[in-house]
Amino acid sequence: MTRRASILSSLLLASLTTGVALSWPNQDEDAPEDKPGFALAVVCSSCHSASEASVAMRDRQGRSVAPYDLWQSTMMANSTRDPFWRAMVAAEVQTNPSRRAEIEAKCLRCHAPMTSEIAENHGVVAKMSHLADLETDLGLAAQEGVSCTICHQIQPDGLGTEASYDGGFHIDASRKIFGPHEEPFTMPMSRMSSFTPTHGEHILESSLCGSCHTLLTSPLDGDGNVEPIDFIEQAAYLEWRNSAFSTEGEKPGERAQSCQGCHLPTRDIDGVPIRTRLAHNPMGTDFGAIEERKPFGRHLLVGGNTLVPELFKRFAEELNVAAPVDAFEATLEATRQQLAHRTASLTIGESEQDGDDLVIPITVTNLTGHKLPTGYPSRRLFLQVRVLDEAGEAVFETGTFDAQGRLTTAGDVHPAERAGGPIHPHADALRSSDQVAVWESVMADTEGRPTYRLLRAASYAKDDRLLPIGWSSEHAEAERTSPHGVSGDDDFEPGRDTVRIVVPSSAEPKRIEATLYYQVLSPRFAAELFAIDAPEVRTFERMLNVLEAWPTEKVAEASRALR
Repeated sequence: MTRRASILSSLLLASLTTGVALSWPNQDEDAPEDKPGFALAVVCSSCHSASEASVAMRDRQGRSVAPYDLWQSTMMANSTRDPFWRAMVAAEVQTNPSRRAEIEAKCLRCHAPMTSEIAENHGVVAKMSHLADLETDLGLAAQEGVSCTICHQIQPDGLGTEASYDGGFHIDASRKIFGPHEEPFTMPMSRMSSFTPTHGEHILESSLCGSCHTLLTSPLDGDGNVEPIDFIEQAAYLEWRNSAFSTEGEKPGERAQSCQGCHLPTRDIDGVPIRTRLAHNPMGTDFGAIEERKPFGRHLLVGGNTLVPELFKRFAEELNVAAPVDAFEATLEATRQQLAHRTASLTIGESEQDGDDLVIPITVTNLTGHKLPTGYPSRRLFLQVRVLDEAGEAVFETGTFDAQGRLTTAGDVHPAERAGGPIHPHADALRSSDQVAVWESVMADTEGRPTYRLLRAASYAKDDRLLPIGWSSEHAEAERTSPHGVSGDDDFEPGRDTVRIVVPSSAEPKRIEATLYYQVLSPRFAAELFAIDAPEVRTFERMLNVLEAWPTEKVAEASRALR
């Protein structure tokens, strides 16, 4: 058992014994009563994790769908333990040392929101050093990442507005815990934790997620001075707004679905709608007064990250992880299922003769409600293609990669995979093995040069990530979600992009095989990070080097005989 797990177990035992949840402000503090209160997730787990003596929070097959059970191994629950995130914060601080306080506070606002709120309520600034101190309220709260009493206490006021972005959500002192169900049974939670279950439809709206999944920054010059530029580093919410998936507006379309609809699915793994009791009593048996409810969202909260959960498994003690290995295994499986079945599709069209060449179109379609990939600009998709002759020998090949996920050409690492090298240009047609179709965003500084430091970024040198279906150049968010570097590619359009494979007919091609891969951390991005000499960067590099292979996940594949 890790040190943190031991401490939290003791705290839970104390809360169950006294009947009072560990929360802030608590009885030992002089904090004003008009400040928000928070509790550790382990307190919530006393009623919102599965129990062998209860049927609550189980699907029809008896599998646990309890919020705590599923949340504990998510990236949100472990957002402050993430060694990649810690390395990136350290790199930004080292690049801009005079801005340490502001950088750390901004990053902690969404990665450690409970610590950010508690610090603010005590008149101090949240710092990365708080993450290492498990003897203080700020340190304990920091271990929770994005926890229950953050998301479920966010007030509806201002959500979806500019003021709500960059972690601009609002939590008041009412200690209301919002959920989607009307007329909740309030007594058990109120007595156990002093929080009051409250109906709030906004808990199901994408604008709630948008408060942290919309991030704007401004570049700093070498002296730490702020340039008057708003750079959109993450815009998953704005991308969703400008898509066919948006539920906003007068007439949402048939594809309309909120962030929660995808990332907290209300169906079990068999596709059956979940209807269950929302909690059991602290002793683990069912409440007689609680009826089954629906919808009930599984708190899977998965995206496409299989790299960091694998590190959590491998380095559980070093990273002070509390969730068991099997919980991370379940999260990894759910993530791979999402990547393989609900992320993108590949279609190989009819080949056409063009002089001495055979041209084969491959279309990639984005199935998600935002750009693909979305979020932090370390992520990318790339296409691997093999064209075979009658004997099954490759006459054309592109998108090959090594154990570190680095793209290769003629058996060597591609120059664009190395720190300081060129970047992969947007690809409309592929004619040789050194050309690769890579969909990604690459930041640019104020001079237009590629940069891998967020606080040097003023624009994008390249952003050819796949647009969501329904994206419109007429939408209010068009400018902030537009692609960069795709001019002249007429078939780069909302929801899809087509790449043409050009092979000499003299090679007598007979079959084509295509696979679309996803990486949460491109090797080029990693190489640029590893050029920074900081302890957190070295720690992350050491952990990555333990892996036999860096996760490069298959998203879609297709094959076809050629005429």
